[in-house]
Amino acid sequence: MSRRPAWWSWLAALQGLLLAGLLAGVLASAPARAQPVELRDDRGATLRLAAPPQRIVSLLPSFTESLCALGACGRLVGVDRYSDWPASVRSLPQLGGLEDANIERTVALRPDVVVAARSARVTERLEALGMTVLVLDSDTHADVQRSLLLLARLLGTPERGVALWQQLQREIGEAAARVPPRYRGSAVYFEVESSPYAAGAASFIGQTLQQLGLGNIVPAALGPFPKLNPEFVVRAQPALVMAVQHELAGMAARPGWAGMAALRQGQVCGFERPRYEVLVRPGPRMGEAARLVVDCLVALPAGGGRP
Repeated sequence: MSRRPAWWSWLAALQGLLLAGLLAGVLASAPARAQPVELRDDRGATLRLAAPPQRIVSLLPSFTESLCALGACGRLVGVDRYSDWPASVRSLPQLGGLEDANIERTVALRPDVVVAARSARVTERLEALGMTVLVLDSDTHADVQRSLLLLARLLGTPERGVALWQQLQREIGEAAARVPPRYRGSAVYFEVESSPYAAGAASFIGQTLQQLGLGNIVPAALGPFPKLNPEFVVRAQPALVMAVQHELAGMAARPGWAGMAALRQGQVCGFERPRYEVLVRPGPRMGEAARLVVDCLVALPAGGGRP
């Protein structure tokens, strides 16, 4: 029998060590993924699952986006009708909205968990049919942070929630550094619906504006998204007006609104629908939302800003 060279034994030993390390890593990570999940949602209800869910239904666009940003797009089996980002979710079964989610189709998808907003009307009915429902709030930055952390724990990857929230804070901080000095402290009217409903200082939108160094005509005491008397907006004389573009184009025609200096002087940010959706969804694209606001401010004509 021929003798093998000395280096052969060394190579075999090294391969053995590498293989042992690889197997140890697999064995160490597998139990972690299979560990039971126990969470308390924003209702205070406790959810228990034998393992991280592999089949998930999301009934709000921001939750869909958050799940995908946390690496779980492949676990989604159904979404609400408004979920459209990332593009891959558009091919999933659409199950309605907050007011009219399709219960039968949802149950037929056999989800391990349904993620829903507190305002969704179907939660109790789904639970009565044996579904596990995780209910989350998303009005404020604190809500968004908590939702990301809870969803990451639900998926068995808690570290991803921490990293994603830190990334969002970095992105907002980078956007804030680009705000033109003339707009520091300027009061904003941010319209979320033409009734009009506004994003107040207490909302996640208002809190992003605050981090950018901007003000808000709607005090926190009025709640996150209050319905306003149109005269309130006119009297407040915001230095900046922000809204979806097709509503912004007709604002001056509203009774009394033609007298608003911001509209006359072009101190407005009108966002086409896809970009506006980024701004009004409380989730992993809030850093992008901050950049969109600042991009608009940078492009506005000189002479605007706080009175």
